[in-house]
Amino acid sequence: MFKKVKKWLGIEGVKLELVLPEKALESEGLVKGKIRLFSKNEQSVDYIKVVMIERFSRGRKKEKITDEYQLGEIVLNQTIAIQPEQPIEIDFTLPFELAKSEMDELEDKNLIFSGLVKVAKKFRGVSSEYYIEAEAKAQGTALDPFDKKLIEIE
Repeated sequence: MFKKVKKWLGIEGVKLELVLPEKALESEGLVKGKIRLFSKNEQSVDYIKVVMIERFSRGRKKEKITDEYQLGEIVLNQTIAIQPEQPIEIDFTLPFELAKSEMDELEDKNLIFSGLVKVAKKFRGVSSEYYIEAEAKAQGTALDPFDKKLIEIE
């Protein structure tokens, strides 16, 4: 009985780890990485969903506002059998497109205003943080394995 509860909760079940480069180039619009799956028991994964998200913050202290935007998503629809103590690596390519504000577009297009836009952003406390999140649907578990890693965009 204890073994069934551990399997249902995902304890000693499938573990997922993202292996990503430190930086991704905005001009390429792609992130190439790997998903590493391993388990202490024989398990099966139905699919893996990989998403890139931008956490956009503006304002300071109590007036700080944070929004999240999905920049790209892929779903790897394949059943993967995982044997005990035998890690599996799956390559993926995640296309993404950055969401640009009017200020960002002005900064990119006009060299004269780019300095002013940077100063205005700093003054208003504007910042973006990018991360990639992967979640696998493991058979017979209530809590699916996932991982989340920050990535820098140049």
